[in-house]
Amino acid sequence: MLSRRDFLKLVVKGAVLGNFYQLISPPLAEAVAAGEVKKLPVVMIETGTCTGDSISLDNIWTPTFSDILTNITDWRYDWTMMQAQGDAAYQVLQETYEKMPNEYILIVQGSMIQRDGGHYNHVAYENGKLVTGLELVRRLGLKAKYVVAIGHCATYGGPVAGYPNPTQSTGVQNILPERRVINVSGCPAHPDWIMGTLLHLALYGEPELEKYGRPKLFYGETIHNRCPRRRYYDQGIFATEIGQKECLFRVGCKGPVTYADCPIRRWNDHINWPIGCNTPCIGCTEPGYPDLMSPFTVHLPDIPFPGGTKVNTDAIGLGVLGLTSIAITGHVATSLYKGRIQKNLLRTSVKAQHRPAVKKVKTFHQYRLKKT
Repeated sequence: MLSRRDFLKLVVKGAVLGNFYQLISPPLAEAVAAGEVKKLPVVMIETGTCTGDSISLDNIWTPTFSDILTNITDWRYDWTMMQAQGDAAYQVLQETYEKMPNEYILIVQGSMIQRDGGHYNHVAYENGKLVTGLELVRRLGLKAKYVVAIGHCATYGGPVAGYPNPTQSTGVQNILPERRVINVSGCPAHPDWIMGTLLHLALYGEPELEKYGRPKLFYGETIHNRCPRRRYYDQGIFATEIGQKECLFRVGCKGPVTYADCPIRRWNDHINWPIGCNTPCIGCTEPGYPDLMSPFTVHLPDIPFPGGTKVNTDAIGLGVLGLTSIAITGHVATSLYKGRIQKNLLRTSVKAQHRPAVKKVKTFHQYRLKKT
């Protein structure tokens, strides 16, 4: 027979996977009150950030943000959300660091700014001197039970680290090589991705991560594989302008190289998402964004896949054609016979003249544009 704790784990995992977050709050609150589940001590540090991930989390519908703060977590420090300010707030952070080592979860939002010792980003004032985000994240991260980077800036550097990267910005993992950092990427990260990761840490421990440190629970499949317009891609029916209802691959969609569950999770209480609004995915969860995904609305002949491999879109089309033709039936066979799939997949409908090439360089930022 399942124990109450095991049953609660099943409820939470099913709710996370199925977007039924309204199932979580009541039983979890009861379990916390009964002492069966310990609240997560959480501290959040914002570094080089626009605070977009805090806004995203604040917009979560179920559980509500109030549930998160009162029933699910012990949200101890977050200068944007907490009522206390100044020395009173910073004292809470210091007490957490000193009295709860290896118990608290450190959440980092924002890129790690390294230029001139990090002094372009100050996050605290301690003993008469300014404390940099670089220093505070390293200090807290070395004693945290888990380190979670949320948003693209904290995970991989984000737009702040875009070429030419004058502030030498980077992700949290690069300044905390001693620790495994759980990356919840996105610009911003979906509130369910953030909350789902925290719930997994509370009930199961560290989630299974893929090679870029992201939870497979949310980043295990490409957007392309789950896209409701995939049938258009397979048949070679592509939009030629933004706003059309067909596959947006030829007008810049980066879904084939972007790992996230946006098609099934969606945004704003699971109502809509970019492709549902007839605009292409811009690949905001992937390492190398935004440089490698730019221009956002231009179909790139060479798509850089995760890991550095560059594949020509014609090759992608031939690969899809080869795989689907194995089990082809009905109207797809007719499409093959008429040549529609080959014609559409092998002809780029949108081409940009004088498109800059991309090359690797040995600088703080990994990529730069090569003059044409």
